[in-house]
Amino acid sequence: MLKKLIASIFSRENMLALALALIAIALVIFTADTTPDWIYQGF
Repeated sequence: MLKKLIASIFSRENMLALALALIAIALVIFTADTTPDWIYQGF
């Protein structure tokens, strides 16, 4: 029973979703320190 539960948690679909979420979080973290220049163009 435990093996079936672990297999369902770590399925291929869940691993792909987790990887996509981690990539999105990493992109937000690494690009947050750069300020976009287009915001300040009118000033």
